[in-house]
Formats: sequence, C-alpha cells, structure tokens
Amino acid sequence: MTRFLSEEAGTVPVVTTAPAKSTPKAVSKAVKPRRSNSALDGLLAAAVGAVPGGAERPGQRAMAEAIAEAEKKDRHLLVQAGTGTGKSLAYLVPSLLVEGPVVVSTATLALQSQLIDHDLPRLADAAEPYLGRRPSFAVLKGRHHYLCLAKLEDSTEEEPDGLFDAGSGQGGGGGVKWLGAAGRLAKQIGRLREWALETETGDRDELDPGVDDTAWRQVSMPARECVGATRCPYGTECFAEASRARAREADIVVTNHSLLAFDMLANRHIVPPHRLLVIDEAHELADRVSSAAQAELTADGVERTARRARSQINADDHEALSEAADMLAIGLAEAVPGRITTGLPPALRDALTLLDSAARRAFDAIGDMKADDADPVRKQQAKTGLAELSDTAQRLLAESDHDVAWVDRDDRGRKAIVVAPLSVAGTLTSHLYPERVVVATSATLALGGRFDTVARSLGLRDPAGAAASDDDKGGADAPRWTSLDVGSPFDYPKQGILYVAAHLPRPTQSGLSDPAADELVDLVTALGGRTLGLFSSRRAAERAAEVVRARTGLTVLLQGEEALPLLVRRFRDERESCLFGVMSLWQGVDVPGDACQLVVIDRLPFPRPDEPLAAARSAAVDARGGSGFTAISVPIAAVRLAQGVGRLIRSRSDRGAVAVLDSRLAAPRGYATYLRDSLPPLWYTTKPEVVRGALRRLAATGPDAPANSTS
Repeated sequence: MTRFLSEEAGTVPVVTTAPAKSTPKAVSKAVKPRRSNSALDGLLAAAVGAVPGGAERPGQRAMAEAIAEAEKKDRHLLVQAGTGTGKSLAYLVPSLLVEGPVVVSTATLALQSQLIDHDLPRLADAAEPYLGRRPSFAVLKGRHHYLCLAKLEDSTEEEPDGLFDAGSGQGGGGGVKWLGAAGRLAKQIGRLREWALETETGDRDELDPGVDDTAWRQVSMPARECVGATRCPYGTECFAEASRARAREADIVVTNHSLLAFDMLANRHIVPPHRLLVIDEAHELADRVSSAAQAELTADGVERTARRARSQINADDHEALSEAADMLAIGLAEAVPGRITTGLPPALRDALTLLDSAARRAFDAIGDMKADDADPVRKQQAKTGLAELSDTAQRLLAESDHDVAWVDRDDRGRKAIVVAPLSVAGTLTSHLYPERVVVATSATLALGGRFDTVARSLGLRDPAGAAASDDDKGGADAPRWTSLDVGSPFDYPKQGILYVAAHLPRPTQSGLSDPAADELVDLVTALGGRTLGLFSSRRAAERAAEVVRARTGLTVLLQGEEALPLLVRRFRDERESCLFGVMSLWQGVDVPGDACQLVVIDRLPFPRPDEPLAAARSAAVDARGGSGFTAISVPIAAVRLAQGVGRLIRSRSDRGAVAVLDSRLAAPRGYATYLRDSLPPLWYTTKPEVVRGALRRLAATGPDAPANSTS
C-alpha cells in the first residue's frame, strides 16, 4: 500500500498552518472550554445524536462551550471553525440556553435554508424532551421578500417598473418585444394574484415556479416605501408584519447580513431585541454593510421616480425632474467609468445640483402624511423616492473624504454614478455591539494565522491597542473580544495537496497564458476530469474551456453557458467533466466526494485596480504612510483564496489537489507566506511530477478506496 500523496510514504515534509501568535495585552486569545456545563453537555449530546451518523467532534464542543462562556461573561467572540466542524449545531445548541431570543445571521440563502429546513427542525425535535418544551424558530427577511397586498391591488393600475427603461425593447422595431414582455408580466401578476389567495406566508422563496424580478417588484414593497401597518388598508393582513410578529415570539431568529445591515443603519428597530447575535459567514459582513450604505443614481431611475410621483405632484415639478434625468443621462454619457478622484465632472455636478433642487421641491409640494390621505401607499412611495434622489445627490455633491464615488457601467452599457462609505468599521463599532453579545464565525477569520485583520474590519479593537480604524471614534472604548480557532476534523495533509506551479512565469495578463494553459491540460488529463476551475476573469475561464475542449475528450461546463444550478448538477453526475467559472464559484459550490478532486486557481485573487472601493481604501492607507497593498489587497486575496481552496475537502473521505497556477504563491517570504498561512494545511509541493503522479493514482482508484492509500 502507498500513500495517495506520495510514492514513498513519509518522504516529503508536511506543511502546516502556523499557529496564531500571541499579542500584546492578550486582547485576542484562545477561549478555554469550561470545566463543566451539564445543561450544555446534555443538549449537545441529544442534538448530535439526532443527526444521521452524527458523532461528537472536539472542535464542535469547544466552540459551543466558548459561546456559552462568552455570553455569560458579556464578551464578544470570534471563532474560526473549519469545514466539517459542525459549527451550526455548535452555535445553535448554546443559543437554546440563552434567556430571550437569539438572532442568527447568514450571508447566503443556501445556509439560511439549511438552518430553517434541516438543522433547526431536527434540533427542536431533539431538544423538546430535554427542555420539556419544543423550542421555536422563525426566519426574518426584508419586506421586499414578501407579497404586499396593497401593492398587489395597484399592480394593474400602476405603470410597470422597468418596461419603459432604456433597453426595454421600445423603439427601433422593438414594439413587438415590448408587447411580449408586457404580456408575460401580466400573466405572472395573474399567477401572483392566485397565489395570494393560497399562501400563508407571502414569502417569495415559497413561490414555485417563481417569477422574474420585474413582476415581483409590482407586488412587493421595500421597507423605505411602506406606510406602516396602522396606515395601510391591508395592515392587519400584512405578510411582512406577520413574519416580524413570529420572530418576536421565537427562541431563534434566522436572518441575513443584508437585513442585519439595514437594521443597524435604521437604529435597530427591525430585528427583535435579543441578548445574543451569531454572525455566520462573518467574513462577508463588512461588505454587506458597505452595500447597504451604498447609493446610486441613473437617468432611468430618476425617470421612474418621476413617473411614480406624477399623480402626487404638479406638471412643473414633474417636468423639472424629467429635465434633471436628461441632464444626468448626458453627464453620465460623457463620464469615463471608474473612480472619481479629481472632483465631479462639471456636467455631472450641474445635473446633480438640478436633481437635488427638483426632488426637494417636489417632496415639499407633496406635504406630510395625513390620516385622511386618499392613497397613502402611493404618497409614501413618491415621498420616499424623491427623498432618496435628493439625499444621494447631496451626498455626491458634498464629495466627503469619508465616501467613495465612481461611475459604473453594467454589461448592457448602462451607466450609474455610485457612492459608498470608505470604511464601515466605525459604523460597526457604534451599532453592532452595544447591548448584545456578538459571536462571529467563519472558516476564514484567522488570516495569516491571526484574527487582527478581520477584527479591525468588523469594528473591533486592534490587539495592539490602536483603534479599529480612523473612522472609529470609540478609541479605547472599542468592544473587547476574544478569539478561538477550533480547527477542522479533516486530516488535510493526508487528504489533499496544495501544488503551486512555481516554474510558470509570473502572470501578466487578464487571460490565461499559454504556459498556464499547458499546465492546466496536463493536470486535468492526469485525473481525467473531476476538475473545478476557478478563474480570475471571464476571459481566462473562456480561454481555459476552449483549450481543454480542443485538447482533451472531456466535457467542459462553462459558467454562463447554462444556469449555474444545472451546471453544478451535471458536474456532480458526470465523472469525466470539468466546471470552469469565475468569482461566484469560489464560495457557492459544494461538491463533496469524488466528483471534485482537483481545484485549479489560475492566479492570486487580488482585487482588480478598477475595483473602486478597494482602490480607494488602499489609497487612503498609502496616504497615512502605510502600505495599501498589504493592508487592503492582501487580506482580500487571502479570504478569496481560502474560500477557493476550501472547495476541495468537504468531508472526511474527500481527497485531491489544489493547483495554483500563479508562481507568486511559492515565494519564501512576504505576502506569499501570509497567504499560505491563511489556507487549510494541505500537503505542499511545487513539483509538477509529484502532483501529476498523485492525480494519476487517484484516477486509477475507485470512489470507495481508502483516502490515504492506493492498491
């Protein structure tokens, strides 16, 4: 018998992740599990026993005990829990022992569904005999996820949003296309009317088959446009209000990072009061808060707001808004896409000034909401839309050092001017932590073996004693925190290889170089498919697909050629296939087993120079005398790379290799060691013949062969 990883067992050293270094004042330190907690022990044992094939895992127990200790001592906690730890049960079980509701926030719908549809029902069944009652749980989403009966009533009277936007098919022979789109929209709204009579929750995710976004916008109400249950004629039947009522009564409330961000920005009146907040996939939170605080203006958006306000304002005010939309269209047409670094272009400044004036005048003309308003819903929609136009225009005109502005262009060539905060660390310091204990967990929190970088991005105090960031006004009052890395139950050095193609030239272009393409073909051929290719650009992914299709007989599934769920399903089912794609595959694909035994990453995923926020944040660090590349770009790459590498080993029986076709990762010092220390401790090599030999041995074994040997 020989090891899967090496022709000769034990002849090659194993590279492991460096342990976290100690820090001054021990602000960040491992949390020691408590000696005894019979209630927690019993409930965890019952929960694990209810899972098919469930077995107690040391990391899971350590995490559960640390959370219980953090809640007891009123101290925030960061927990890195590798794949396979069972972290969902590790935070759900101690949550049932907390007085009052506990809120769990996730970044992805997949994890939210996993908790609501599988983990929590099973846990409730297991906990009921132990607690003497059945614990309750609820899901809380934003209002726009729920059917609005008031909006549904107006859906046939109101001009459909989106159908009159640029690119909708009107003019130039597009009338037939528009009529077809209008007909499809009417049909979908008709089905929504029927569904409204049947549904108990009004939750869009329960509508099967679904409808497109244009149709859903006609029957849903964003929170900022809602008049409230007391003023709405359908307030007593509101699905969104019913979901909030269920959340207030539940033991565990599952929500998402986007709603959590809006809750913080709205002074925390959406999510019910709670003692403990668990943030899963916590490495995503800062970006979601940035997105929630981001605003944009388009000419189409201004026109849409003007149309919706037409019945509430006079002709002159409507004409002024239309003129502002035209000026904005001209200003955007002349603007070069990218970050605005030298002040607003004159055409855009003039357009924004006119827009602010027109929107404020129309807003003032509508007046305050009154009890006897004939149509409070449309009045509130008009006021909200106009206020947002004015606020965003003023924010852009202010050109604050705390904001970043840029001109964006989508795949259809449509432009927008966007503004977002330079940093959200101060916002998180002020709004995330007060009056509750926060537990942040993810498989990628200890970058380079330390929690410092992620802690600062989450608004927590730097272990060295400095403030979280320049916009953190808390200084010495920033929240205290502890950290814990519970590792993973996987034997990474025996289950997988990290191969860095050190012999390849340094990547210098956005596509896939010829040497890298040759290396990719050699690796894929050695294994015979079963390859997930993660590429830094669509151009590189398309080039890889072209080369592998031309030089092998393997099936290559390329993201964008079919719906992603269908591609992933085919990848799982067809053994001699490869799935190639871009950034959305780096986190969203979970293919355990022998369907995925090779993950290829074409280059280190540093943010592109044209990513406005990353570029602005990097420039701000440089201006303070630091290194923006080290402080901003390297941590972003570390998280992305760790997420990509994490696609390989998803269970104890998985085995395979990660191949990074970027020789920069093989450097003996600098950011390369930081990036490697942020990854699971796979067996490391730079020798192509070693990894190809291992892949050929994998190809020769059946799916049930032992993980660390071949026959």
